Amino acid sequence: MAEKILSKASNRNLVAGEFTIAPVDLVFAHDGTALLAIEVMRDEFSCEKVFDPSKIVFIIDHAAPSPSVGMSIVHEEMRRFAEKHGIKLYDIGTGICHQIIPEKGHVNTGMIVVGADSHTTTHGAFGAFATGVGSTDATIAMMTGKIWLRVPETLKIVVDGSLPKGVLSKDVILHIIGCLGSDGANYMAVEFHGDTIRELSVESRMTLTNMVVEMGAKTGLVPVDEKTVEWLKNRVKSPIKPVTPDPDAEYVDEFHVEAGKLEPKIAAPHNVDNVKSISEVEGVEVDQVFIGSCTNGRFEDFYVAARILKGRRVNENTRCIAIPASREVYYKLLETGVLEIFLKAGFVVGPPTCGPCVGAHMGVLGPGEVAVSTSNRNFQGRMGDRKSEVYLASPLTAAASAIEGRIADPRKYLR
Repeated sequence: MAEKILSKASNRNLVAGEFTIAPVDLVFAHDGTALLAIEVMRDEFSCEKVFDPSKIVFIIDHAAPSPSVGMSIVHEEMRRFAEKHGIKLYDIGTGICHQIIPEKGHVNTGMIVVGADSHTTTHGAFGAFATGVGSTDATIAMMTGKIWLRVPETLKIVVDGSLPKGVLSKDVILHIIGCLGSDGANYMAVEFHGDTIRELSVESRMTLTNMVVEMGAKTGLVPVDEKTVEWLKNRVKSPIKPVTPDPDAEYVDEFHVEAGKLEPKIAAPHNVDNVKSISEVEGVEVDQVFIGSCTNGRFEDFYVAARILKGRRVNENTRCIAIPASREVYYKLLETGVLEIFLKAGFVVGPPTCGPCVGAHMGVLGPGEVAVSTSNRNFQGRMGDRKSEVYLASPLTAAASAIEGRIADPRKYLR
């Protein structure tokens, strides 16, 4: 799929290993990366014009609402730059970039998407070649509308079978990362196939592609099917075209997963590939539980967690935070009563923001504190003090852990 998308954009047949300068369909940056891009454009290149304002998006999401004067200055710089150049800017409360970019119709199948954030790979769930770059590369893309790339080799991951009770797509991707390692797909395109993948919702597929970067991947892709089309059809303005690999497509390697054999998984501190089965870490006391982020802040994540939380209260010694990934998700939680379940259970519900995931605000960990988080990274100091510890889990495992105040197996609550 990566070769087909890049070949079409470059107007020549490309194979893995070749280099290309490809036109981009979308460039975006957020309040953690946009300011540096603005400064590079202004100070290093003395450039006063972007290539196409309609293909550039700014999002204020990482520290939103602003927790400090310094961040307020960053936000103001972004607003001024966006207004000057006619760039669409989504301000505080709209949502996390990887959620609102597709929600607002900025992503379509077959596109080349460049984001100044490593988890831009999320958008491969829609059949786009989406990759994260540094602020300088994002600047070049904003000025020229092009990006320099080496065509990646492709790793085929096949997941077949029915997911057991208590197992979600987050457990699937943690299992894969645990098996392949943090460098198991370095600069590769990761394609997801199999009947399990076809049965997953688009939201669950986004969790898979979101986290491929944690094993070094350049991009993650899911073949476009009727679910993709249904999700996009009322959001995008351009035609939705199928993007799938050819039947004789060649892959650098294949990795197979039997879904029926999986159980809830946890990534223990301080690496995402330090993956363990729930039984290996069950009982670890937890100071904070966070359900949210671009990985698991969608409606279905809160909906499944609410199955466990309904009629129960969280542990009195555990701080529990829920943050929807967008205002649209927040509305749906309100309308369906799911938000009420979280509030009655004792969760603090925050506005759409990355916040705790990046240790910015609204749930920063202190020395020695332990968190269970549905986010995507647990590096030392990721969510606060370097002596804190973060365990990555699915929304079901997070909800069960919130009730018990320690890492808990969610399956006991799903009988």
